[in-house]
Amino acid sequence: MTPTVRTGLDALRDADFAPLRGRRVGLVCHPASVDSQLRHAADLLAGATRLVALFGPEHGFHGTAQDLIGVADTVAVHSLYGATAESLRPTAAQLAGLDALVIDLQDVGSRYYTFQATMLFCLEAAAPLGLPVVVLDRPNPLGGAVEGPGINPGFESFVGPHSVPTRHGLTMGELARLYAAERRLGVDLTVIPCDGWRRGMYFEETGLPWVLPSPNMPTVETAVVYPGGCLIEGTNQSEGRGTTRPFELCGGPTIDPVALARQLDGLPGVRFRPAWFRPTFQKWAGEECGGVQLHVTDRRAFRPVRTGLAVLAALGAAAGFAWRTEEYEFVRDRPAIDLLFGSDRERRGLDAGVPWPELAAAWEAGEAAFAERRAAHLLYAE
Repeated sequence: MTPTVRTGLDALRDADFAPLRGRRVGLVCHPASVDSQLRHAADLLAGATRLVALFGPEHGFHGTAQDLIGVADTVAVHSLYGATAESLRPTAAQLAGLDALVIDLQDVGSRYYTFQATMLFCLEAAAPLGLPVVVLDRPNPLGGAVEGPGINPGFESFVGPHSVPTRHGLTMGELARLYAAERRLGVDLTVIPCDGWRRGMYFEETGLPWVLPSPNMPTVETAVVYPGGCLIEGTNQSEGRGTTRPFELCGGPTIDPVALARQLDGLPGVRFRPAWFRPTFQKWAGEECGGVQLHVTDRRAFRPVRTGLAVLAALGAAAGFAWRTEEYEFVRDRPAIDLLFGSDRERRGLDAGVPWPELAAAWEAGEAAFAERRAAHLLYAE
């Protein structure tokens, strides 16, 4: 399929890298940082600029630096995801000597997918140094719809550093513009936009190749369910990690698949198939779990965050269910589910037996307000 959309990397390549040619460049990238011909950004920039530093977000580079043609021995490689919260941000020493920091990360349209947080931290690090930042934009694979709650003060984290809805409907370039403006960063920011992308598009409509941006994001179908499926991370139930269908499968050893599917049946745009699965790693590794697989039948009707809330309500009524209490994304004093939702309201409501549609109804005003709030930062038409 011939691509109908050019990414920011494609546009920069077609401009012969003119804005960056000959400059000392640092690149924030990951496996999906490829052009429409599947050539990696690091290889392309190494041939046109003085590429001197690579920065890897959570999950790291594709096979690490040895897979980058001609640059492994000449480029400093830095991880932006380590054992401490401080490791999430580039240091002034790591940025020293650069003429520009280029960010090329494929996002999946969900606030708690951490690449957008890494971008924000890079903008914050670059601003006081006067270091220009160039964001090579990419399509939001879920289009432009807005859904879910924002972040209440005190609940900020790596899965929610700035208050945007769970499903924000923005590209990385648009998020960068919003962050720079709302946090008053004063950063020298350039976004090289996609060409031909419209906000109503899902990823398959672009004609671009899908490269999994992280190990548990193998397909576009995974990205479609992720805004709700990731909420299961905040529990002791499996979100399908360790299976071939992460975030589409969920459940645990005490779950009755038939009863769970029956309870969830009727939600818009999705069917629930009773399923049994055995994770190979992480939660319940090696144990047979009962649960459901989500089969999205109508993406435009499907509401992943509301669906995830409904699944939490159904799982919470089963024996053996519990909220995750371990440290989550470097935070110890808040349950993981509160960080994912951005407040403790949903957890407390579910624990008190408040019907999930009532909890979701409270999101509507915020969703509408964000649709207006983001308008000044949009780069693409509907």
